[in-house]
Amino acid sequence: MSAAPHRSHLRVEEALRAAGLDSVVRELSESTRTAQEAATALGVDVAQIAKTLVFLADGTAVVVVASGVDRVDTGRLAAELDGATIGRADADAVRAATGYPIGGVSPAGLPDRLVVLVDEGLRDQDPVWAAAGTPRAVFRTTYGDLLKLTGGRSVAVAVEPG
Repeated sequence: MSAAPHRSHLRVEEALRAAGLDSVVRELSESTRTAQEAATALGVDVAQIAKTLVFLADGTAVVVVASGVDRVDTGRLAAELDGATIGRADADAVRAATGYPIGGVSPAGLPDRLVVLVDEGLRDQDPVWAAAGTPRAVFRTTYGDLLKLTGGRSVAVAVEPG
């Protein structure tokens, strides 16, 4: 007999259904805490991993969903947010803003009040894999479905490191 699904999985599944998407949460035996771990566990390219990051814009939480290979350029992010001062959210601020722990922050099931920006670096990735609320759970999606699911805005705030 298997254990009951984690409450975060249920929250993600409910958000997927509410958005009319047929994605399902997959619990993996390996960690998906980082983009590289998720890519390895799934056997996909790191670029296909959607990392969900929380920043503080003038002290208010903002979510950026970006490709696992990219780095969010805080200058571009500030410009997107009308010149706001940008900082990284700590673990407590991430959980307070999203209800999820670092390493499991999902773009699904976020509070309505959050501004969500989905970086265009994910546009050409298909499929895209995103965290599903815990450090071992993911769901399969697409760039277009991420925009639908999050109510987010398509932006170009990430750059490839290097």
